Amino acid sequence: MQRRRRPKKDSSERWLITYADLITLLMIFFIVMYALSKVDAAKFETLANSLTAAFGAGAMILDSPGPAVVPGNPPEQIRDLVEKNQLEKLKQELEQYIEESGLVAKVSVTTEERGIVLSFQDNVLFELGSDVLTAQAKEILDKIAPMLAHTPNYIRIEGHTDNLPISTARFPSNWELSAGRATNVVRELITTHGMAPEKLSAIAYGEYRPRAPNNNQYNRQLNRRVDLIILRNKFSEAEPQPVDILNQVILESTGSATSPEVEQSTVES
Repeated sequence: MQRRRRPKKDSSERWLITYADLITLLMIFFIVMYALSKVDAAKFETLANSLTAAFGAGAMILDSPGPAVVPGNPPEQIRDLVEKNQLEKLKQELEQYIEESGLVAKVSVTTEERGIVLSFQDNVLFELGSDVLTAQAKEILDKIAPMLAHTPNYIRIEGHTDNLPISTARFPSNWELSAGRATNVVRELITTHGMAPEKLSAIAYGEYRPRAPNNNQYNRQLNRRVDLIILRNKFSEAEPQPVDILNQVILESTGSATSPEVEQSTVES
C-alpha cells in the first residue's frame, strides 16, 4: 500500500516574521528619538525604565555606546535642563532674601546668557572710595554664601566704578579700586565661608563696563557696583584649568602625562 505523502507547509510568507520584527524595532527607535527631541529629565528616566521592563535586553538600545544616554554622561540637553532648573531655584532664593532684607533698591538679581548676575551698588558693600567691606557687607555675605556654597558652577566677582577719577596712594586709578573691591569679596568668601578657591575669580573693569552713561549722579551710582556672577557651565571652557585637569586631558588623549620639560617650565614660571 502506497504511503501517503504529507503536504508541504507553505513557507512563502515566512518573510513576514522578519519584516514584523524590523518594523517593531524601527517603531521603538523612532519613539526613543522623539522622546529625546522633547527632553525632560524625569520623562526620559521613566521611558528608559519602562522599555527596560518591557523588552528586557532589547532595551539595550538606550545603553548603546556613545555619549548620548550613558548614565554618567547625560545628553547635553538634559544637562542644560538640570542646570537651568538649579540656577532658577538659586535665583528665587536670592530674590526672596533680597526682598525680605529690604535691599530691593540696592541689590538686583538678573538672568543673562552667561548665568545669574547678583549686582550690588557699591555703597551696600563699601564706603565711598574704599575697598574695605563694611559690617553690612559681611552680614549680607553671611546670608548669601551658604546659598552659593553648593553650586558646582564657577563664580566670578567683578568690580566696577564710575568715571570720576581717583588718585590716592592706595588707589592710583579706578583700576586698583575696582580690583581691590572684587578681590576682597573673594577673600571674604574663602576665609570666612570656606568656599572653594578654585571655583572663584576676581575681575576688575574700572570705569569701562558702565551700565549707563556717566553723565549724571544717578547713572554714576548705577555704575559703581560689584557684580557676582554664577556662570553657566558652558562658559567654564573659557576658564583656565588647573594643571591636574590639563594633565588628565593630555593623558586621555595621548596616553601619556605631561612631559618633564613642560612640568619644569610650569614650575619656573
